[in-house]
Amino acid sequence: MIPVLFLLYVVVEVAAVIVVGNAIGVGWTILLFVLGWAVGAWLVRSQFRRVFEQFRQAGSGNRSAGGAVADGALVAAGTALLIVPGLVTSALGLLLLIPPTRRVLRPLVLLFGGRKIGLATAAGTAGAGVYARTRRHTVVDGVVVEDTIVTETVGDPFGAPGQDYRPGELLAIEGEVILPDPGAEQPRHGRAD
Repeated sequence: MIPVLFLLYVVVEVAAVIVVGNAIGVGWTILLFVLGWAVGAWLVRSQFRRVFEQFRQAGSGNRSAGGAVADGALVAAGTALLIVPGLVTSALGLLLLIPPTRRVLRPLVLLFGGRKIGLATAAGTAGAGVYARTRRHTVVDGVVVEDTIVTETVGDPFGAPGQDYRPGELLAIEGEVILPDPGAEQPRHGRAD
């Protein structure tokens, strides 16, 4: 399948160069290649900035994540088409890079492939927001003792207000273990091992 597509690409591009070269001349065809490259390079730079701004706004919740992903996909496809040599691929790449064409194609991208990516991005953004709101930023300095069963706790050892804690209940602390940097100096605590 790939050799057939490559052969089709070569035939289409050679035919386009022959037709354009016969119509406007060899010098103007070369100038058209150079002009297409220059305009494409300018568009790639400006449109990638715009897409990164859309991603930033989507990350802060001010813009649709699906639209940013679709625009990013179209700009990436347009850039790839500009890299591939040829008049037809350069023309298609330039079309994908200009905002009015992307505005028209964005719903199609979301319909055919971006819907799943957009939903995953939206779910990820929503989940990250919930996680950020519920996560506590408390560091508990302590020692992890494995294979120990806690049978009784007396009083609320942390004195946390608003917690429904009854003396005699088991206390579990949820968190993550962060291993210290072996090269860093560790604070000395008086403890018996």
